[in-house]
Amino acid sequence: MFQKVLIVEDHQGMNYSIQMTLEKLGIKHDLKSYVFDCDNALSRILKAKSENNPYELIITDLSFNEDFPKQQITNGTQLIEAVKEIQPDIKVIVFSSENRLSEAQVLFENFKIDGFVPKGRGDVKDLESAIQTVFANKKHISPNLKKTINDKVYNFEKLDVAILRLLAEGVPQKTMKEHLQRMGIEPNSLSSVEKQLKKMREGLDFQNNPQLIAYCIDRKII
Repeated sequence: MFQKVLIVEDHQGMNYSIQMTLEKLGIKHDLKSYVFDCDNALSRILKAKSENNPYELIITDLSFNEDFPKQQITNGTQLIEAVKEIQPDIKVIVFSSENRLSEAQVLFENFKIDGFVPKGRGDVKDLESAIQTVFANKKHISPNLKKTINDKVYNFEKLDVAILRLLAEGVPQKTMKEHLQRMGIEPNSLSSVEKQLKKMREGLDFQNNPQLIAYCIDRKII
């Protein structure tokens, strides 16, 4: 069983519940085992890796209350992406109030998570099962995730996420090339950006970019 797990959850009661689940599975935990925000989570991951005692599993929420001082990493999706760049082999279980299968699919396909458990009735047992399944090097997709007929599913690529984030930050399309080049992302020409935006809009059936950005922000894709 996992011996070093990091919990990233800003609600104290839920945080305690996750700790109790770990204890039931024989996983030791202490003050270094949980944090309430994403910036501290990334710091813990970095420190543990530098000490050659890395975390094996991270259990994280997707949404966090705004904090002071302002956090650099504001949601779980950004945290997962940052952590995977530092430690690609770390296991990730998302434990979130989001309960749509389409949202989980995006995270499995684009951010390489290992498990998704929606908060709600039966979530403690579900999380316990997820931890055991992921420890066995298998994926855990909760049976409690809702399948919505009208849910639109699109597999976001790294280029898509980068373009959307730049748009959300107010960067004009015509100047995106230099930003994407600095990030080492290709293709990065204006025509490639326009083509990718059109592909996303058509894939998700949106008429304009603001609708697309709002959709992605709401679902913590950016």
